[in-house]
Amino acid sequence: MDSQSTPQPPLPGIPARCAGRPTSGGLVVPYVAFTHNGHVTFGALAAERTLKAFSGMLCQICEQPLGELLYVIVRPADAANGYSPEPALHPECLPYTAAHCPMLNGSATRYRTRPVLATHPAGRPCNDPACPCPAAPTDHAQRARSGQLAEQYEAWMIRASAYRLTPRDDRPSLPAGISLDVPILRKRLLRKAALPPQAQRYMDMLRDLLDLGEA
Repeated sequence: MDSQSTPQPPLPGIPARCAGRPTSGGLVVPYVAFTHNGHVTFGALAAERTLKAFSGMLCQICEQPLGELLYVIVRPADAANGYSPEPALHPECLPYTAAHCPMLNGSATRYRTRPVLATHPAGRPCNDPACPCPAAPTDHAQRARSGQLAEQYEAWMIRASAYRLTPRDDRPSLPAGISLDVPILRKRLLRKAALPPQAQRYMDMLRDLLDLGEA
């Protein structure tokens, strides 16, 4: 019997690029996901790995180098700012992410509520003096969106040759995100903005009326 281990096929639905990635609850743990004491916090970005993904042109999910075509995740606020604050993705990794991320697939109507006094990215204090985790959140914008209605999300395709990083205003040596002031090859709507409860009820009633009218 061959002493070398035989590569195992990826789990159903997991892109081949992510076959070697760790999983949590049956889901692929993105490369840039914040992990604390062995526990992953989906939706929170690890600052160091995010920086590496930006500067090294790595996919935020599988950590592999991006190819000729890549996608960036864009909200209306990002478009207005002129950059996407998240690392890019391979075209193969986008569908999996869009299908399983609650914020992208529409199953979450609001951003996760983060307590005002919670200063840790994992949403809980860390009392381990030997832990190398940061003392402050990696993404201040996440705290600003705490509990707010979900925004519209799109995926914009660009070429690797158009990949540019936008510097931060407060620290120009660090990237704020990927510039959107480049040729956009394709735009894909991932989810529409969540409506307030009353507006959503009106929309549901309107759909019911339209369905009756078509019967």
